[in-house]
Amino acid sequence: MAAYILRRLLLIPVTMFGILLISFAIIQFAPGGPVERVIAQITNTDVSATVRIGGGEGGDFSGSAANNAASGGGVSSKYRGAQGLDPEFIKKLEKQFGFDKPAHERFLKMLGDYIRFDFGESYYRDVSVLSLIKEKLPVSISLGLWMTLLSYGISIPLGIAKAVRDGSRFDIWTSSVVTVGYAIPNFLFAVLLIVLFAGGSFFDVFPLRGLTSDNFAELNWYQKVGDYIWHMTLPILAMAIGAFATTSFLTKNSFLDEIKKQYVMTARAKGLSEREVLYGHVFRNAMLIIIAGFPGAFIGAFFAGALLIEQIFSLDGLGLLSFDSIVNRDYPVVFATLYIFGLMGLLINLISDLTYTWIDPRIDFESREV
Repeated sequence: MAAYILRRLLLIPVTMFGILLISFAIIQFAPGGPVERVIAQITNTDVSATVRIGGGEGGDFSGSAANNAASGGGVSSKYRGAQGLDPEFIKKLEKQFGFDKPAHERFLKMLGDYIRFDFGESYYRDVSVLSLIKEKLPVSISLGLWMTLLSYGISIPLGIAKAVRDGSRFDIWTSSVVTVGYAIPNFLFAVLLIVLFAGGSFFDVFPLRGLTSDNFAELNWYQKVGDYIWHMTLPILAMAIGAFATTSFLTKNSFLDEIKKQYVMTARAKGLSEREVLYGHVFRNAMLIIIAGFPGAFIGAFFAGALLIEQIFSLDGLGLLSFDSIVNRDYPVVFATLYIFGLMGLLINLISDLTYTWIDPRIDFESREV
């Protein structure tokens, strides 16, 4: 097993290099980079972005700064909309954003910085990227962790009950409910919850925005716990509604497959009760694929499943940060989140494989190729 883990760990840098190289190459051909956005703002063709130059010392581009930048006459430029701007100003912009160097030098520098987890500063927020990510982590961890726990906590018992009562009215009714829940988009269910329970047209029970209340710091510990749960109830329900189906049906089918095997018939023939057969013999084998998939399910909910929910409930997490960074061409944040997400995804995949061997020692990854 040690050799297998070592091989997997050695593959992580190679995989991350490929991910970053492909992403960096795509970015080079993407229109509307940070320099173009500043030019558009100066020429009054884009008012959606505010960029600071010189490490936050130059101030915002407006008023006299825009007039001074436009004093260069009709000089041609490789940037769309830059005609008439001072060439020195364009060079200053390129240096500010690092575009004064060839692409391969910028890529190699990025690799060197990322190995040290030095992600630089955001183009538009005048703060380090790592600080931004740490600031958004509590929201994303809350959504991902509690959604996954709620989903597994309901889906696994439900799947077992459906397997035991296969073909019964309970099985058919719960399958219909779970399937309908899976078919409803989580953002649409979130809007429905707001209308019903967050001061829409009916009840005003839960808050509409934020992770905690404004007076959270003044509350004692149990009031803080209650306030946190109060704020997280609707977002978690909205995210979890579609997650029940996959785990429930997977649990049911796994149990049905195991129940039909010879060792179950042997256990019953020995006089064991149905409960002893189900939880003493079937459970461990049937839950192998379910439990081993927990790390991957969590990382998926943690990083990718909450963008619309964060937007609807005004929760400022990593999903919303990544989306805004892509829209605003905030490349340091884009590549940093890609790097962190990719690295954690590869590590989680390794943990999932190790979980398989922990649950079932018969599985041997040493005997297969990586």
